[in-house]
Amino acid sequence: MTDPIQPSRRDFIRHAAGAGGLLVANPMLGSGLASTRFSKGKTRHIILIAFAGGVRTKETFGRESNIPQLKALADEGVLYTRVRTSNLGHFGAGLSIFTGVATQRGIRENSPGSAPTVFEYLRKGLELPAGEVWITTSGGAQQVNYASSLHPDYGPKYAATTLDGDGIFNDEFKRLIGGYGLPKEFGAGEQRVLGSLRGVLAGSSESLQSELDSAARVESYIMQELARGATDVSGSNAADIKALNLARNLLSVFRPTVVGVVLQDPDVAHRSFNGYVEVIRRNDAAVGEIVRVVREDPVLADSTAIVVLPEFGRDRDLNMRRGLDHGDDSEDLNFVTCTAWGPDFGRGRVINEDVRTIDIAPSLCQLMGVSAPQARGHKLPGLLG
Repeated sequence: MTDPIQPSRRDFIRHAAGAGGLLVANPMLGSGLASTRFSKGKTRHIILIAFAGGVRTKETFGRESNIPQLKALADEGVLYTRVRTSNLGHFGAGLSIFTGVATQRGIRENSPGSAPTVFEYLRKGLELPAGEVWITTSGGAQQVNYASSLHPDYGPKYAATTLDGDGIFNDEFKRLIGGYGLPKEFGAGEQRVLGSLRGVLAGSSESLQSELDSAARVESYIMQELARGATDVSGSNAADIKALNLARNLLSVFRPTVVGVVLQDPDVAHRSFNGYVEVIRRNDAAVGEIVRVVREDPVLADSTAIVVLPEFGRDRDLNMRRGLDHGDDSEDLNFVTCTAWGPDFGRGRVINEDVRTIDIAPSLCQLMGVSAPQARGHKLPGLLG
């Protein structure tokens, strides 16, 4: 006899999807297939990670034991050792990575920029639905503004679908779980039966089959978020780990064309150098989980580009609190490293000439055969194999 209080797994997923903003029949999910309007290269997926919060090269590639995962990527890809940043505050400097335009933004500003983002360029140029372009963030409401701009030719209709550190697990969703309890995940046998039932229901209708496939992906995503404890994280970099875990789960379930990630927790350096180093180490391990998903996925493994860089570095010397600020105009602050790994990139290549953080967005657009007319950066030298 069915417990009248506990809903079926299907009911739970249906209500949960609505609470989280991922409606089963919502066209934002797209078809699960990327656009065919690509360049002639092998890259079909991009992961852009802003290892933000202010991270010096001294604690990354200057001490490689802190970043074994990034080191492994760099050994197989291209490492830029002198990436010029603009100390525009965390918000402005981070925005410059995604737009290719360096614009000063105040510490308390909370509005989109005027220059289109890489997400808008790629969505418009490749005619991608919202479900193919995502950004996960760890720095609160301000970082939502990285998803799109105010530019009249681009803007919100070409925005990245945004998840903050708690992902779909907003207050309404959490209340739902509190009332219903966690659903039991299907075993392998149940999954086979469910797949057979979907096939019978769909019959010869391609539209119904597409809707059922979308429902299955939503269910799988929600269940993975619950099973993996994506939001059950604590510690000094909990927000960063949540954002990275969300990106990992999105990739494993939806395989979207573009995933951006924005971190912030290394800014603990203001008050604790040791805490800052620990955040770098833990974030590197979480980046490694994303790389593992890519390497093990038969679709993503040979078609995914990963680019990782900070928005700027930190001061040369410790402050009075035995921490590191960001304001001395030293090379430690103004130059960072960038790791680029992917099927169209060079392998085992180190580029020591000066480049800029604003070169990232136009380079990725060019990689995908899309123009970025408002960007002020240039193509990264030595990027392609």
